[in-house]
Amino acid sequence: MVRVLIPKTGMGITEGTITKWHKREGESVTKGEVIAEVESAKAIEEVAAPASGVLKRILLAEGETAEVHTAIATIEAESL
Repeated sequence: MVRVLIPKTGMGITEGTITKWHKREGESVTKGEVIAEVESAKAIEEVAAPASGVLKRILLAEGETAEVHTAIATIEAESL
């Protein structure tokens, strides 16, 4: 399993809020593909899939807030 984390968008940014999921649980994702958007105090940041595979579980729903580097989803990575 590969964890998808809230990105750190700048100095002093300590948390982010999920504003939109572009994918649903069970859907295929490709490494680098935008799967969610996170809003911080300074900007809205796109979150890209860190690996190709299946979006196995969404851990934070739209509207939920968590600290930077918190896992927001898991991807079951493709086998090599």
